[in-house]
Amino acid sequence: MTSQTPNVDPAIESAVAEAVAIGIPSALSDLGDLVRIPGIAWPSFDQSQLVRSAEHVAALATDTGVFDDVRVLRAAIPGTDEYGQPAVLATRAAKGGKPTILLYAHHDVQPPGADELWDTPSFEPTVRDGRLYGRGAADDKAGIMAHIAALRAVSEVLGDDLELGVSLFIEGEEEYGSASFAQFLSDNAEALRADAIVVADSGNWDSTTPGLTVSLRGNARFVLKVRTLDHASHSGMFGGAVPDAMMATVRLLSTLWDEDGAVAVEGMSETDTPTPDYTEETLRDEAGLLPRTSPIGRGTILSRIWNKPAVTVIGIDATSVASASNTLLPEVTIVISARVAPGQSGEDAYAALEAHLRAHAPFGAELTFSDVDLGDGFLVDTSGWAVGLARQAMADGYGAEPVDLGVGGSIPFIADLVREFPEAQILVTGVEDPHARAHSPNESLHLDTFRHAIATEALLLARMNEITV
Repeated sequence: MTSQTPNVDPAIESAVAEAVAIGIPSALSDLGDLVRIPGIAWPSFDQSQLVRSAEHVAALATDTGVFDDVRVLRAAIPGTDEYGQPAVLATRAAKGGKPTILLYAHHDVQPPGADELWDTPSFEPTVRDGRLYGRGAADDKAGIMAHIAALRAVSEVLGDDLELGVSLFIEGEEEYGSASFAQFLSDNAEALRADAIVVADSGNWDSTTPGLTVSLRGNARFVLKVRTLDHASHSGMFGGAVPDAMMATVRLLSTLWDEDGAVAVEGMSETDTPTPDYTEETLRDEAGLLPRTSPIGRGTILSRIWNKPAVTVIGIDATSVASASNTLLPEVTIVISARVAPGQSGEDAYAALEAHLRAHAPFGAELTFSDVDLGDGFLVDTSGWAVGLARQAMADGYGAEPVDLGVGGSIPFIADLVREFPEAQILVTGVEDPHARAHSPNESLHLDTFRHAIATEALLLARMNEITV
C-alpha cells in the first residue's frame, strides 16, 4: 500500500503539461517513422522488418535518457525449438522507496489487407481531417509513442528528481497470438516486476472522453474442417442424394446462433454488469452498419459487446467464385473466432463450442478441429490506489471525466500478467477512439486523442513519482 498520496507542485504539473505540448510534433514525427516499418509477425511476411522495428523502438527508448538498460530480446516458444519475435525491454530502478511502473505496448501490426481498400498507402503515414492514417497508427504504435513522449516530458521537467522505477516492455507478436509472451515474462520476471502495469492497447469512450478498460472478453479461435466425401463428385450426377461439404457446413454453422443472432451454444456463459447508455444510432455510425441491416442479439447494446459471447466465421477455404464448377465439394475448412464473456475461461468456452458442433454435425459429416488458440478474459479490481491515480490523470489530461469501459475484444496475455505478477495493479488504457478502425483498412489515430493520452500518462508518472510504497 502507498504510505502517502501524491502532492505534486502545481508548477511542476504545469511544466509537464507544457513539455508534453512542445513534444507533440516530435512524437508525431517519430510515430510516422514507426508506421513506415511494416513489422508483421505472420511468417509469410518479411520478418526482418520486425527486427528493424524493434531496433527502432530500442533507439527511441535509449534516447529518452530515462533507462539504465535497453535490450532487444527474444523468448522461446514453449513446446517448440523456435523463438518468438523481438521485444524491447528497458529498465530503470526505483529510488527512495518510490513505486515501479511497467509500460506495455506492441510494435507488430496486423497485415494491411487489400491495397485497393486503403484511401492512401497503408504504410505511408498520412494526415487528413485531424487523423493520422496508416497501419499501426493507432494499434499499437501510438501506444509506444504515448509511453515515449510521456517519459520525455517527465524526464525533462524532473531531471534527477525522477526517482520512479520504470520498465518498458514493447512486444513484437501481439497480433499473432503472443506465443512467447508467458515465457518472456518468466525469463525476465525481476526486470518486469512492478507495482502498476499500464497496458496501452485499448480504447476510449470517444475522441474526447477517456476510458479506463475494466473488463475484456476472452477468446477461442480454431480451425474446423468439414468432410462428407472422399473425392469431389459431379453435382448433376449426385446432387440431391449426396450431401456436399458446403451444404453440411452451412447447416452446421447456422446452429451457432438463434433467430436474433445471439449465440446459441449451451455452456457459453454471460456476465451481468451495468453498461452506460449507448444508442443504436451510435452503433450504426461507429460500426458502419448498412441502413437496412439490423443489429443482432438481445439486451442493451453494450451488454451484447462487453458481457456476452460472440461467434464469428473469419475465414473459409472453398472453391473460389472464379474457379467454380458444377462439383460437390468433398471438404470445407473454416476458421471460427469466438469472444468469451468475462469470467469464463477460454478453455471452457472452446469445450462448449466443440461439443455443440460435434452434436449438430449434419448427415454424419466428419469434423476435424485444429490450431486451437485460447485466451481468458479480464475483470479489473478497481479498488487500488493506482486506479484512482489513473482516473484523476485522465480527467486532468483530457479535461473530461473518464468512463469505465468493457471491451468486446481480447487481450489474452493480461491473464499471463496477472498470473506472473499477482500483486501488480493493471491499468488498461489506450489511444484509440471508436473510429480508429484498428485491424481494418484506413486505420487511423485521432490526433487530439493522442495528445490527451500523452498528457494523461505524463501526469500519472509525475504523480507516482511523489508517492512511496
